[in-house]
Amino acid sequence: MTLSTTAQFADQVTLSSLVQNLVYASGTVGAIFVVVGLLLIDAGMVRRRNLFNATIEKMVGFFIGFATYFLIGFAFWASQYYIMEGYTLTDSIKDWWFAGGLANELAQNVDPAVFPGLNNFQIFVFFLACFAGIINVLLHFSVSERMKASAYYICAFVATIVSSILSWLTWGSVGPLTNPGFHDFFGVGFVYIFPAGMALVLARKVGARPGMFSPHPKVAGYHPPSIGLAAAGMMTIFAGLPMVILSCLFFFDPEALAVSITMADSSVGIAFNNYGVAWAGGALMGAAIAYSTGKYSYLLLGPLAGYVAGASGFDVYVPWQMFLVALGAPLVAYAVYEFTLKMKIDEHKLIPLFIGAGSYGLLMLGILKAGTPRGGYLGIEEGAFAFQHGEISFLMQLAGVAVCIGLGVITAMVLAFVLERTIGLRVSEDAQADGLDKSLWGITTDVDTTADRLKA
Repeated sequence: MTLSTTAQFADQVTLSSLVQNLVYASGTVGAIFVVVGLLLIDAGMVRRRNLFNATIEKMVGFFIGFATYFLIGFAFWASQYYIMEGYTLTDSIKDWWFAGGLANELAQNVDPAVFPGLNNFQIFVFFLACFAGIINVLLHFSVSERMKASAYYICAFVATIVSSILSWLTWGSVGPLTNPGFHDFFGVGFVYIFPAGMALVLARKVGARPGMFSPHPKVAGYHPPSIGLAAAGMMTIFAGLPMVILSCLFFFDPEALAVSITMADSSVGIAFNNYGVAWAGGALMGAAIAYSTGKYSYLLLGPLAGYVAGASGFDVYVPWQMFLVALGAPLVAYAVYEFTLKMKIDEHKLIPLFIGAGSYGLLMLGILKAGTPRGGYLGIEEGAFAFQHGEISFLMQLAGVAVCIGLGVITAMVLAFVLERTIGLRVSEDAQADGLDKSLWGITTDVDTTADRLKA
């Protein structure tokens, strides 16, 4: 038996299509860098006695999301394009669930008239599966060192399903919210704000960690072991995300014409520069807050807040606008962070960054770029999905934020209700104080920590 060197449908595997394949494949590499960066941040901030367990739970949670997305998640997101063409969600599921026809077919064997650019869509499964896993990693930040592993893993599976449905609503150009005018270039709503909505519920349910707000008989205080390691993690994320930016653009003839996934006019250079100045604006304002208050945490929260606030509009802002929006983001994160401390809510990452800065960024987009044409799909000239028939508006941005937060809150409330009455949510206080590495795995640190010395 010999391999045929002539593709049945050569238009699916041209050199230009390979270039696009590589662009989208680079986005998956960038997403993996983000995962590494998040693990480094956690390693620098979590108690040493919980380091192994926290890292392992995040890794397992990531792959639960990754596998679940391959199973069914992508079919939900892709269904918006099926519905646009007059098909249904059922058709999308038949094609794109784990054993679906198009998910398991060689691109050169599929007629472009039936499904053009199949390789790109198949690569998108991997790309978005990484972000399904990232959602679970972020969710773990809000319950780390406190929630039972079994409860977290169930939450991770359910969160992947719900966030996949939410991506159909809020990310793209022809979904139920995106087609009329909700604009979110990077997926801030379903990737960041949704797990933060869950954190609003779950962080209160599992309570504060021993030593976080007051001394504990076994934990004199909560002392992050390595802020430098967390800073290295932040810069790893900064290095990985530019590759992800490329994957949020569609490319049409002529071959270098970049159009946002929202169908707004954009370009590679503008999107990249907006990304850079968002981090810079956030970093500068974060540094100003940190030096004026003496609180080092804002040196890390600042650049992340600037990025999160700007990510929804990287495609439509010009850099000077992006910089000004980013300057305001750490101030919002600061206000929310201080509120969580006052209320003794032990969740200092997702709520300030995503509920605070993320929502602020989406709403500012509705103010500063109101009326910007987007939505629909290139090549469709009339009807409900006509190219750029929708416009950015404040009301649609507000509706999108409310849906993302609300769906996160409802998901967590249902999960908490069920889990509290079955397997339980919270690890015992003694196990938390002794450290989950020791309680669950028999691992003890060889480092005499500050908390241990104070306790002694």
